[in-house]
Amino acid sequence: MPEIPVAELAEAIRGLKRASVLVVGDAMLDRYVYGSVRRISPEAPVPVLAVDREVAMPGGAGNVVRNLTALGAAVAFVSVVGDDQAGSDLTGLIGGQPGVEPWLLVQGGRTTTTKTRFIANGQHLLRADQEVVQSIHPRLADRMVKIAGDAVAATAVLVLSDYGKGVLGGDTAKRLIEAAQAAGRKVVVDPKGRDYGRYAGADLVTPNRSELAEATGMKVDTEDGIIAAMRALRDAHGFHAVLVTRSEDGMTLLEGDRIHHFPAEAEEVHDVSGAGDTVVSTLSAAIASGRPLPVAARLANIAAGIVVGKVGTAVAREEELTEALTPERGALRKVMSRAAAAEQVERWRRRGWRIGFTNGCFDLLHPGHVHLLEQARSWCDRLVVGLNSDASVKRLKGPARPIQGEAARAAVLASLATADCVTVFDEDTPVELIRLLKPDVLVKGADYTVEQVVGGDIVQDYGGEVRLAQLLPGNSTTATVAKIKG
Repeated sequence: MPEIPVAELAEAIRGLKRASVLVVGDAMLDRYVYGSVRRISPEAPVPVLAVDREVAMPGGAGNVVRNLTALGAAVAFVSVVGDDQAGSDLTGLIGGQPGVEPWLLVQGGRTTTTKTRFIANGQHLLRADQEVVQSIHPRLADRMVKIAGDAVAATAVLVLSDYGKGVLGGDTAKRLIEAAQAAGRKVVVDPKGRDYGRYAGADLVTPNRSELAEATGMKVDTEDGIIAAMRALRDAHGFHAVLVTRSEDGMTLLEGDRIHHFPAEAEEVHDVSGAGDTVVSTLSAAIASGRPLPVAARLANIAAGIVVGKVGTAVAREEELTEALTPERGALRKVMSRAAAAEQVERWRRRGWRIGFTNGCFDLLHPGHVHLLEQARSWCDRLVVGLNSDASVKRLKGPARPIQGEAARAAVLASLATADCVTVFDEDTPVELIRLLKPDVLVKGADYTVEQVVGGDIVQDYGGEVRLAQLLPGNSTTATVAKIKG
């Protein structure tokens, strides 16, 4: 397969935010309970988890939605939840995603699928699942198909995210595919089980290697075996294309009579959970934005390489995809969007690392800044630096400032070993950023008191601390600017 030019891939990444996708499938709630183990229970030979915090996020088809919104795509989401607390929590989480039009129908008496993971010091102790796998009520299925049939006209691609929990049971998948085809829309299926006849006529199905073996009954332990099974699956059910994800062996795409292989992109693998959702999401967004299938598959492969390098169910963002095309960016990798910074902080926290935060304009970096950052970094394992945007600096310092734009200021900060992450905020204060990141230690210069530090009360309320860094006298950006101007 000819190499796809980097410029074409970069343009395709920028186009993902123009995609509109309809997702129908099994929504789940993923809960993570974090803590530490210091003793064994006297009641039984099991560890006692001292819980520090809990995190909840959309799982299953909800994670497909989460991945699509991370790419900037507009999403309509149709699914079913139970009339329980988990269903209410999941509805709120989905509704809080940017660019999502949710249609989460409620079935009385049904249990919302919930997966709870108990984690101590970065290690999984246990996963507890609550679920039912029976098909949803027929009348609810009719209503869901009607809603999806109306929504598909306003989107470019239909994604069926089947986790075998009953939302796409019976003939529901078949009816949804027929509705999409009647509207002239593409259909991408993340399949489950052995009966792929339920997805007959779909444009693309994305089994992994073991699912391909289960669906065809064929051996898939060689390259030739995989390709033969892909062709058999396509021919049996009238699929236009088949994409098989092969873990450390990358991906293989069968489109017509052409075979495209994409080697694995990940430099290191920490967690493969949710990688299939990332693949489906990136594929669908790229197809919806008009990209050829090989380009869409290449982007999906890059995205998969990004998420398996993270801990926990994660997403790939536009800036990360672009960064993967230009690995020579070096220190600039530490400059992140607010969402990416929050995700990075969560990964560090899962490893048990202490998170520090400081902020400022950092215009014309001087020894006083360096001294503050060195002290801040000594009080934590990873330091996030919040940087005032250009607009924010102008409001605080006047129309003549900043001397350097935010991109330049961020690049200089990122080049310092003491800064592990740099993220720009546009507000006058970093309060919202502090609420989002929840640092363990908040650092400001000793020209403030602890009571005067913005966000200090927030940090102290949840058990964090505020530290004041010693200042180097005679260092001031304002004084330097005045001296330059004479």
